[in-house]
Amino acid sequence: MNIPFLGNRRQKVGFPDPAGIAELLAECELLRSQASRAGVRLDDSAASLEALDQLLPRWRDDEETLPWLGNDAGLYLGTVIVRTVPGAAWEIRSDGQPVVRLDSGREFDVVDSGHEWAANGVPELSQLYAEVAEA
Repeated sequence: MNIPFLGNRRQKVGFPDPAGIAELLAECELLRSQASRAGVRLDDSAASLEALDQLLPRWRDDEETLPWLGNDAGLYLGTVIVRTVPGAAWEIRSDGQPVVRLDSGREFDVVDSGHEWAANGVPELSQLYAEVAEA
């Protein structure tokens, strides 16, 4: 059915816009909210990862918040890597999981790392960043 005033509504086949994906993954609303309440400014820098590592993990007592915060922490870690490490880029695996891929082909499941950080505090986000940045 073609309804002229709606325009052509067909989706373009192909790869999604990488810049749009990066912006969407960088939102991390829950993490940004928690950090802001603790006085931590998330400016997409390695220093902000160090500041997150210093937060008191009050979220660990909230089973509902923990997985969401872990997801956001991983996405924020990935955002910092993509924005500061030359050649790093987001990639969406066939299972839908966003990962960071370096020019070398090495792949990092930052979301999984974020969940580990939120639940256990280790490895620290700044430590993970340092490992990726030197790779």
